Amino acid sequence: MKKEIDSEKIKKAARMFIEAVGDDPNRADLVETPDRVARMCCELFEGMRCTNDEIAEMFGKCFEYSKSNDLVIVKDIDIFSFCEHHIALMYNMKCHVGYIPNGKVIGLSKIARICDMAAKRLQLQERICADIAEIIQKACGTEDVIVVVEGEHSCMTARGIRARGAKTRTAAIRGMFDTDHELRKEFYSLIKE
Repeated sequence: MKKEIDSEKIKKAARMFIEAVGDDPNRADLVETPDRVARMCCELFEGMRCTNDEIAEMFGKCFEYSKSNDLVIVKDIDIFSFCEHHIALMYNMKCHVGYIPNGKVIGLSKIARICDMAAKRLQLQERICADIAEIIQKACGTEDVIVVVEGEHSCMTARGIRARGAKTRTAAIRGMFDTDHELRKEFYSLIKE
């Protein structure tokens, strides 16, 4: 069951934010801002409405595939998210997903949709990797999944240390990708091409 996002609370919070930073929410250019912020949040945080199980069910359209031990990779999936510590944008993110089919393959566009939904939450980059891996495992019925995410975090690049260009790379390594180092090396070499 999908949870609802409380648009009215978001509107009130946006008005309070505008006031807190010293502007007037009744100023002509800002009057509609709380409503726009609420609509934006409903879109940007859509993944918070669903559990990993629900995402796997929504985007788990698979097709029978009798071969085994074939490596499937989708790389360079663009995603973004918001860090849960500062609600700051994580951007320039690329997601790379690999898995070994277990009697079925998932529609390739569904992998991108899974990545997108897992990222549309207040997140940690490490958790984005883990969530995507878990959802792919559930949708495909395989333990053999690897997910790599690389991105920049505005909580590091735009404030605090201001380490512009610093990238964070995380990986969730499951099943054969954890135990078969040659398979893992093959994945890494293919995502670099």
